[in-house]
Amino acid sequence: MSLEDLGPLVERLSFATIDHLRPVTQGHQEVIFCPGKTPAQVVAIAERLKGTFLATRVETPHREALVARFPRAEVNELGRTVYLAPEPEPAPTGRGTILVVTAGTSDLPVAEEAAVTARALRNRVERLTDVGVAGLHRILSQTDVLRNATVIIVVAGMEGALPSVVGGLVKVPVIAVPTSVGYGASFGGLAALLGMLNSCASGVTVVNIDNGFGAAAAASRINHT
Repeated sequence: MSLEDLGPLVERLSFATIDHLRPVTQGHQEVIFCPGKTPAQVVAIAERLKGTFLATRVETPHREALVARFPRAEVNELGRTVYLAPEPEPAPTGRGTILVVTAGTSDLPVAEEAAVTARALRNRVERLTDVGVAGLHRILSQTDVLRNATVIIVVAGMEGALPSVVGGLVKVPVIAVPTSVGYGASFGGLAALLGMLNSCASGVTVVNIDNGFGAAAAASRINHT
């Protein structure tokens, strides 16, 4: 494909360049990251995304503007997302289920960002919440649920130990997401990040602090392979 052929696939606005080739190169269209953008800019980008969009890290002005323009859009306040599904919404195309596991209730905002993103990328999604290592029996009683998943996203703050426990129980890929939840020595998630990077469980991959979106994008690629 020549540069001239790319012309219709690149839409230039005064503040953004919309990449309509993204579904071919990445498997899904652009996702709108809202911080730093005005509500009007977010709406203008969403209008050009072919009747469906996912906006992440949505703040109140963005949410209000998107819902006013797209009344059918689904708001997940906890995950700070706004998702306009295609109509009708197509069936999931992933080969299995992405399971999103949280260590504690305080980790839910990051987990919900991951769950909504995974759904938007056409995956079946299940959730397993508040099963951290402070009560190890909670996760040990869910081994059947863990082993039925195709990919597992584990979201944890504090010392970030849960992905190692899950990684030792399953043979599927485990994607660990450290969160900024914790007391002073957690250093805004750095302690959890380092703990996950040093996991002794095989097959644990780690994304950046609070990066539920990145974890879901990686899990979706695995689930579609």
